[in-house]
Amino acid sequence: MSLSDDLKQILRPEQVSINQTVLEHHSRDEGYYTPKQPDAVVFPENTEDVVKVMKYAYAHRVPVIPFAVGSSLEGHVIPVNGGISLDLMRMNRILEVRPDDFLVRVQPGVRKDQLNAELARYGLFFSVDPGADASIGGMVATNASGTTTVRYGVMRDQVRSLQVVLADGEVVHTGSLAAKSSAGLNLTGLFVGSEGILGVFTEVWLRVYGLPEAVIAARAVFPTVDHCVQASTAVMAAGVSVTRMELVDDVTIAAVNRYKATDYPEVPTLFLEFQGNARSVENDVAFVQEMMADEGCQSFAVEQTEEARRRLWEARHVAALAVRASMPGKEQMVTDVCVPLSKLPDAVRDARNVMNELGVPGALVGHVGDGNFHAILLVDPSNPEDLKRAGAVNERIVDRALQLGGTCTGEHGVGVGKRKYLDREHGASLRLMKAIKAAVDPLNIMNPGKHVGD
Repeated sequence: MSLSDDLKQILRPEQVSINQTVLEHHSRDEGYYTPKQPDAVVFPENTEDVVKVMKYAYAHRVPVIPFAVGSSLEGHVIPVNGGISLDLMRMNRILEVRPDDFLVRVQPGVRKDQLNAELARYGLFFSVDPGADASIGGMVATNASGTTTVRYGVMRDQVRSLQVVLADGEVVHTGSLAAKSSAGLNLTGLFVGSEGILGVFTEVWLRVYGLPEAVIAARAVFPTVDHCVQASTAVMAAGVSVTRMELVDDVTIAAVNRYKATDYPEVPTLFLEFQGNARSVENDVAFVQEMMADEGCQSFAVEQTEEARRRLWEARHVAALAVRASMPGKEQMVTDVCVPLSKLPDAVRDARNVMNELGVPGALVGHVGDGNFHAILLVDPSNPEDLKRAGAVNERIVDRALQLGGTCTGEHGVGVGKRKYLDREHGASLRLMKAIKAAVDPLNIMNPGKHVGD
């Protein structure tokens, strides 16, 4: 029998597909890397289904690639060796909310916006805010972060415990529900950011927060990107409790205005947000406005209504789509790096210089409050010279970040795209990572060819 026939014997036939459209959908993510179709797509509906699939895959040495929304950018979900694409989006239930513990238990296919809609009924919210309406499982797999990291931290800071199905089908739980523990190694932290190379997440306990009393957003306009970055580091040095602080360069603002019919001044801008009780928020906004003026801010606009705030953050979240739409026929190559805050002005300036030097159009945006920024490079995938130039820009941005004591990726993850930089960044410790991968997945069936796997 074929692989799909075997899988239909293990699960219900309607949970297995070899339809060409379905295979194509699971052959790639939103990055520019070469697609590769899986041999079959499986749609588990509970932990027991995942266990059955993993036991079969282990016995027959079949690769398994966890898949959810597919919004990643570094080729994480491409089945480079074929095998089973394990689509977890039918596992999309919010299983338990514990308001008094500020915890929620969800399945991996729950999406960020779905979770926040449910939590709002309890006066709570989930803090991690990537641009896409990503799945919780995918966010755990890549240690996602986004616009609110400067205040609340990354995904690893929000995951209390995981239920994981290992390569051989064994089910493990990585931690307790206590706020802290000194018992044993931190397995939860190990699995968060592992990008599907160690196991399949089937349940996630998350930390959540109370909805703030007051929220105010603002736009600070500057003459140059350098001024924006210097102002952001000044705010962080002052210890202001800012919730979001996003750099949007003039190229991006212009693209967003065309894409969303907005009318923001087409100059480098910081988008900011403050949360808390009303008095403290007003004081923070006034203080930051004074600081921004000292750093060369040309105008400072406060957005207090929910509609204005929503429009502002929607503009930030669609930045990559807007930039891509500004040059029809081009695709986006998006790279991200993260550097120490003191080195951020140098890294951003060098990124723009190398884009100009090599003639690669694109834009710069970033979560500048935590030293993380993104270069959105526009390329013609059918033009080898275009790809070569963009690849050279990517390489030089990463090289500069590593020289400055940073990392090759702050939040997009490794996938296939950033693997070549890991030895340079980690040195001897990369061998330890590979040893852990080999111990947990000795047959190398979990998302092979990605991250630290072979």
